[in-house]
Amino acid sequence: MAAPAAIRAEADELRRELDEHNYRYYVLDEPTITDQAYDKLFRRLQALEAEHPDLVTPDSPTQRVGSAPASHFETVAHEVAMLSLENAFDEAEMLAFDERLHELLDTASPLAYCAEPKLDGLALSLLYEDGRLERAATRGDGRTGENITANARTLKSIPLRLQGDRAPRRLEVRGEVYMDRAGFEALNESQRESGGKVFANPRNAAAGSLRLLDSRITASRPLKFCSYGIGVCDGGELPDSQYAQMQYLRELGIPISREIELLDSIDACLDYHRRMLEGRDELGYDIDGVVYKLDDRRLQQQAGFVARAPRWAIAYKFPAQEVITRLLDVDFQVGRTGALTPVARLEPVAVGGVMVSNATLHNMDEIERKDIRIGDRVIVRRAGDVIPEVVAPVVEQRKGRLRKPKILKRCPVCDSEVIQQPGQAAWRCSGGLACAAQRKESIKHFASRKAMDIEGLGDKLVEQLVDLELIDSVADIFDLTLEQLSGLERMAEKSAQNLLDALDNSKRTTLARFIYALGVREVGEATAEALAEHFADLDALMDADVDALQRVEDVGPVVAENVRHFFDQPQNREVVRQLLAHGIGWPAVAARDVAEQTLDGKTYVISGTLDGYSRDQAARLLKARGAKVSGSVSAKTSAVVAGESPGSKVAKARELGVEIIDQAGFERLIGGN
Repeated sequence: MAAPAAIRAEADELRRELDEHNYRYYVLDEPTITDQAYDKLFRRLQALEAEHPDLVTPDSPTQRVGSAPASHFETVAHEVAMLSLENAFDEAEMLAFDERLHELLDTASPLAYCAEPKLDGLALSLLYEDGRLERAATRGDGRTGENITANARTLKSIPLRLQGDRAPRRLEVRGEVYMDRAGFEALNESQRESGGKVFANPRNAAAGSLRLLDSRITASRPLKFCSYGIGVCDGGELPDSQYAQMQYLRELGIPISREIELLDSIDACLDYHRRMLEGRDELGYDIDGVVYKLDDRRLQQQAGFVARAPRWAIAYKFPAQEVITRLLDVDFQVGRTGALTPVARLEPVAVGGVMVSNATLHNMDEIERKDIRIGDRVIVRRAGDVIPEVVAPVVEQRKGRLRKPKILKRCPVCDSEVIQQPGQAAWRCSGGLACAAQRKESIKHFASRKAMDIEGLGDKLVEQLVDLELIDSVADIFDLTLEQLSGLERMAEKSAQNLLDALDNSKRTTLARFIYALGVREVGEATAEALAEHFADLDALMDADVDALQRVEDVGPVVAENVRHFFDQPQNREVVRQLLAHGIGWPAVAARDVAEQTLDGKTYVISGTLDGYSRDQAARLLKARGAKVSGSVSAKTSAVVAGESPGSKVAKARELGVEIIDQAGFERLIGGN
């Protein structure tokens, strides 16, 4: 059944709004709403399209999630060849390029150039017909490429429909798909945690992600698109200036470089190159040079082409960012979460104009995978302002039997035991509360709202207190004086006294909150509550062995090992002792009565609003009677508790034949009847 006119109009308006917000975010860099507000609009459109499938359009913002894996990519012939560029490596070669153009064009007047950074990514061709994205293809050999339309559609920076009414009938946009450094680091960290492939650099990550046969995986990768020109244009007039042409693309909703400039001479080009080279680390993404194109498109046509490149454009490359040096030794740094990162100590070497003597090795799994050994000649890469990394050893230059780096058994900062959790690459210090490397994070967590809820002890104040050496551990915050606090930056006597009052008030807490505040790895609020209810006593918890810990609901072997390792460290026990000596306490906890476990073995999902109960309260009441509370409906769900204005979970329950109960039914459950 077709959607009513009012619903169709709402969906059209939502699509228009979402397209506009994407344009402002990815092209103008001027977002006008928060991510949460955008997500609300997006979810509303998703709900309308799910309820009325006839509303779905190929260019809807909801159609970026990817599709089932393809068996292969089709071959695509480029209507206009995607040519390479000639390279220049110094100012002399740039001056020679400008001189050749002057001779070729028979002019003595300065030539104007359009300049932009040369992104280190993968070239892509986008074909729009009547303003809608019809095809995306890789550069390939320049004449033919691969049809990767399904993958390209998942990139939010690629518009599925062009903005405004100035788009020609057919328009081929050319540009680069890349990954910024923050996205690259996040992707590699995720890959390490899951045991997946770790990429050597952002370019490899972008190229590999864009050419995956499963576009659903591509959709999860932090890829971006930036245009650098036009291939085909039918049914429309383009500006005669390269720079104006790029601004025209921007008006159509196509992202272009924010660093693009129109330069009036070769001297201005050389100055631009120097500025880009000096500022490349602040860009947030990798570039390997600058591209210059004659700005006058009529002069471009007059200059023409050589076999594989235009005569009117050139790439002025930057110095190499990869060099070879010797690995002298491997040390370990302890991060704010306790993770030990192996750091290579190198023979000092210049990389991209900077002297480098240290580089990250990421983790022990990566050292093993790359087969890196102390004494190896290694390839070192520096990208941006992040710490340089060791890419790989030069195995063919290895001489003799070289020693493999080994993980430390004790933390180099606090001497606590170093442990590795099953299935994870990272090794971590178990010192927690006592490790100086983790000090700031442990105090911030301890003071957070769901932990000890110390109002006024925010992140910036914690940083200041630690940096000034006024506190060494969480226990020290209770020794702070009015004189110390009121002397701090932006801390008047009244706010200092308020913090002291908040510290005093926080001493009256619950056992569950205190356990959570200790920051034991993977012990969240629910687990802390379960541990408190099960053991009812802190000493009993601290002395429990792994088997006893695993008898607690939802505590598996990993969490049990974490708890045991935490309390096995004398330093952690000492901080706990100091905290209790400061007067922290809680009401006696009644151990969970097995006779009250009326919902043991059952799983519930809560949807909508219950009168008189928050979602957390309702979940706690169900858990107190032995039930599990899940966030999603499955065939194993015992029932869905449906309050006022329930969401899609109720529809899912009906589809699966899962029981749906109202508020009265919920209250019968928690009453034990």
